[in-house]
Order: sequence, then structure tokens, then C-alpha cells
Amino acid sequence: MKPILFIDRDGTIIEEPPDEQIDRFEKLRLVEGVIPALIALREVGYHLVMVSNQDGLGTAGFPRQDFEGPQALLMQILQSQGIVFDEVLIDPSLPAEHSPNRKPGLGLVMHYLRERRFDPARSAVIGDRETDLEFARNLGVRAFRLAPGTGWPQIVAALTAGPRRAAVERTTRETRVRVELDLDRSAEPVIATGLGFFDHMLEQLGKHGGFALAVQCAGDLHIDEHHTVEDVALAIGQALKQALGEKRGISRYGAAGMDGDGRPVPAALVLPMDETLASAALDLSGRPYFVFDGTFSRERVGDLPTELVPHFFRSLCDAAGLNLHLAVRGENCHHLVEACFKAVARALRQAVRREGSELPSTKGRL
Repeated sequence: MKPILFIDRDGTIIEEPPDEQIDRFEKLRLVEGVIPALIALREVGYHLVMVSNQDGLGTAGFPRQDFEGPQALLMQILQSQGIVFDEVLIDPSLPAEHSPNRKPGLGLVMHYLRERRFDPARSAVIGDRETDLEFARNLGVRAFRLAPGTGWPQIVAALTAGPRRAAVERTTRETRVRVELDLDRSAEPVIATGLGFFDHMLEQLGKHGGFALAVQCAGDLHIDEHHTVEDVALAIGQALKQALGEKRGISRYGAAGMDGDGRPVPAALVLPMDETLASAALDLSGRPYFVFDGTFSRERVGDLPTELVPHFFRSLCDAAGLNLHLAVRGENCHHLVEACFKAVARALRQAVRREGSELPSTKGRL
């Protein structure tokens, strides 16, 4: 689902005159900073929808032809700068009519709700009145109000530098998993899956990935460890995908080598250190693919079956839309498994890093 900004017109895009009607060309004045702001927001992937109350539009006091000329000029100016609105939604009713289409009512945008055409967590309303804030609450999205001290530059900063967080709950007959992830904050991992060694490996993922990670899982360990490991991987992958959103500005690619003591090895020059060496190369391409090259001489390390190590990463790739090539060589199975998790964590750390606002793909989407 796409992020949408539902933007008011008068007082937000264009200055509102004392009579609250822009019915002549000489009344049309753009709000300061609006064009560079809308360009910046479009560049980072926001879709724009104009939603405006125009009191009594089409009546003798506000003839439609008086409205349409300035409105057409406004849209032409914006389009000349590459600013295109997906829709322009205008309610012409008067307040006394109590129309469900009039903001803060949701009548004009019900198709977005019914058809799930937007992502509420990444969408917002931008306006200049209390009714815009109420409209946002009704819609279930954030609100930004233009006011003294809060202009377009401040709103753009808040929308483009927002946190990349996700909380995912996955419940089946076999497991109950909750994952919380914040890619823009480092914190000590908080992990509880019922498998001590697996917890230790997930701690490596968060610690060396440089992001905040919390995982709780209640699984059917009385049967075996498979469902717990698989469902945790799927939930982490889903959280990673949600937190990344449209992936604008990310590095996208990551590669890392890791020896058995957890020391990074330059990806361009992989060197043996101690007896274990792991390397990971990944692409946040949106296309799941996993290649593993390695063997384990033991069936278990602690309470974790070693056959579930590649299965964990395959499940992570499936849910996150991640292309991962992982290889490991060595003798000590504890080192082998831990090096895998640390190498993938370091590669993720590179790939999710913000480098700007462009989408790192010629396809136009990831």
C-alpha cells in the first residue's frame, strides 16, 4: 500500500483571503515554500491527494466559473514543476448542510478506506485548521498543521526523516510471535523464544545490525524447534519489509565478512582469521532468493538444530523480499553458526543505511 498525503488547499497550498473565496486570479497567491516542499515529498515517494471544503461552490455567491479559472491556473503551475495530484476532491456544501463529504467527514475519501488504497502508518493529513486535524483522526493517520513556527520546511523534515519502525504479531496454532524493530535506533536486543542459543543468535542480529530488535515467541517446543525458528524468521522478515517501506534513500546492497571471533573482514578482501570465516552478500531487491554454502559437523549447537540455520535465513528472505548469498567455512560449529548471524547482520547494517532520498532502482520500485 502506498503512502498518501491528504492536503488541504486554502491556507495550505494557497493563501486564504479574508473572504475565504479565491474567485479571482488576483487573489491567487502560493503559500511560502509550498512548491519545493511538494517536490521533495513526491521525490521520496509520497502520493498527493487534494481535499478541500469550498463553502457554497456553485451558488450565486460563489459561481463555479469563478472558482474554476484560479483552480486551473493553480494546477497548471504545480504540474509545470512536476507536482501531480492523484485526485482533487472538492466538497461544495455549506457547514449548515452537515454533509458527510465535508471535512472532517470522510465521505470524499471513503474509497481509499474501502479499497485499502493507502498505508495509514505512512500517510498523513496536512492542513491549516482544526477540522483538518479532526479529519486526520477520523482517517486514522498523522496530522500536520501549518501555523506560526510550523511551515512547509518543518513538515517536510518530519515526513522525510521519520522513523522506520514496525511491530508485527504472527499467531498460528503452533506459535505466537511478536517482533518490534526500529532501523534508526540502536538498543540492546530483547529476545525470548524459549531457545537459549537461538536467543543468543538473534541478539547478534540486532546488535551487529545496529538496530533495535525485540522478539518474543511462545512456540510448540514440546514438539520440536522448527516452528519457533521458522515463524520468528518470518515475523522478523515482515517487520523489516514494513519498516523499510518503499526503500527510498537506502543503500540497498550489503556485503560483509565475519570471522569466528565476530571481527569484520572487508568484503572486497576476505581473509581467514582463526578457523572460521563467513561471508554474506545481500540485496533488498524485493525478490526473495537464498543461496547457502556451508556444512555443520554437529546436529545441534545448544538447543538449536544446525539444519534450521539455513532454514531461518531462507524464511527471512521469503518474508523480507531479500536476496542473500551466505557462505561459511570452519571447524567449530558454535563459531560457524554465530559467524553466519553476525555476517548477515553486518550486511543488513550496510543495506538499510540511508544515503539520500532516491529510489535505488531503475525499475521505479523495489
